[in-house]
Amino acid sequence: MPFRLAKTFTVESGHLLTKHPGACRFPHGHSRTIEIVVTAETLDARDMVCDFADLKAAAADTVARLDHTFALNTADPQFDHLRAAYGDRVLAYENTDPTTEILAREIFHAVRAKLTTPPGDSARPIAPGVRLERVRVTETATSWAEYEE
Repeated sequence: MPFRLAKTFTVESGHLLTKHPGACRFPHGHSRTIEIVVTAETLDARDMVCDFADLKAAAADTVARLDHTFALNTADPQFDHLRAAYGDRVLAYENTDPTTEILAREIFHAVRAKLTTPPGDSARPIAPGVRLERVRVTETATSWAEYEE
């Protein structure tokens, strides 16, 4: 693909990794950077892959869902207690640890679904030739995971 465009978002979130043998099995948080990369062979009528605002809109629900949340494996013994106390701010990962790899895959699938859904009356369409290439989630200044299909 000759053209590539990226939009970056930042969320604050916490998790613990039930299956981890080290310190990550305890509750902790991250300032995560989410990078969404799309590609296209050609530019649209505005000489763009797509408008950055349109890519932001495609990711908005997913980014908002992750911001200021605590992600937790449903197998964790404290899951029910924390979910009862904090509601939907505790994100459920069914028998899966919410690793950065899992988050990158989840974001990829959610954004791809938005990009391939025909827009409503108020949305500006993203050209059919625009393809979601990858999602990178940075967990710390030195660590990230990426997902692509």
